[in-house]
Amino acid sequence: MRLTRWLLAGMALLGLGLAQEFITIGSGSTTGVYFPVATGMAKLVNDANVGIRANARSTGGSVANINAIAAGEFEMALAQNDIAYYAYQGCCIPAFEGKAVKGIRALAALYPEVIHIVARADAGIRTVADLKGKRVVVGDVGSGTEQNARQVLEAYGLRFEDLGQAIRVSATQGIQLMQDKRADALFYTVGLGASAIQQLALTTPITLVAVDLAKVQAIAKQYPFYVGFNIPGGTYKGVDVTTPTVAVQAMLIASEKLSADTVYRFMRAVFGNQEAFKKIHPNLERFFSLQRAVRGLPIPLHPGAERFYKEVGVLK
Repeated sequence: MRLTRWLLAGMALLGLGLAQEFITIGSGSTTGVYFPVATGMAKLVNDANVGIRANARSTGGSVANINAIAAGEFEMALAQNDIAYYAYQGCCIPAFEGKAVKGIRALAALYPEVIHIVARADAGIRTVADLKGKRVVVGDVGSGTEQNARQVLEAYGLRFEDLGQAIRVSATQGIQLMQDKRADALFYTVGLGASAIQQLALTTPITLVAVDLAKVQAIAKQYPFYVGFNIPGGTYKGVDVTTPTVAVQAMLIASEKLSADTVYRFMRAVFGNQEAFKKIHPNLERFFSLQRAVRGLPIPLHPGAERFYKEVGVLK
């Protein structure tokens, strides 16, 4: 009798396990902003007990995340809004030219992703033009940073081939190269106050290189997602002046294959308590709102997310 009860209990637990849906959220480097944001969202979902178990995966970034959703490896991911647009349209950058990824859907716009150009103070780099002939970390292969670096350089009439060396590594590796004086500058598209840049500034005197919005606007018809952004002085140690640059937008995306009900339950768990959600990261506290989350989305909104936004009165 006791054995029967144990078997029945085991079967019941197994049934509960089978009832759980599992969601993997693609993020980015562990030293960036994507990873703690994705990890925080996964925790909110798991704590909510809504029949979904979520986990965050560190990745190479936006391009890799979108390809992983297309391959069925991830159900959700963080990605730059420009990269999501290029993927959905099958245009504009080599990764997606003629290879449209139509199976991605928007869940929310989250916060600005700032194009940082960080130079060692002793490298003699004051402008983007000074990057010519220098050893520059241009982002990991398959990252949004790599695409932004290419486009910003293009606005100044430069190509990767004009650099002394275009180094394609993760932000973590790039920071190490900067510290070891094996790189002169680093591109990094990331939320304001990224820990990787903060850590670099603690050990290595740095400068931030300004990006002229007028220069970028010259190619904005082809790359329409850039907006002007000022990095406040004091954000990073040793950089006391405000640095003008450009930014894109971080967004949460999902596979169209996820059911509307699953996405709705995820949205309620993550965004239903704004106070808890914004505690995940200072960029969410500073920039996120439900009203802004649905503005200017470059790909179609997932029906489950649409249901959530209508329920909270953001959409009619």
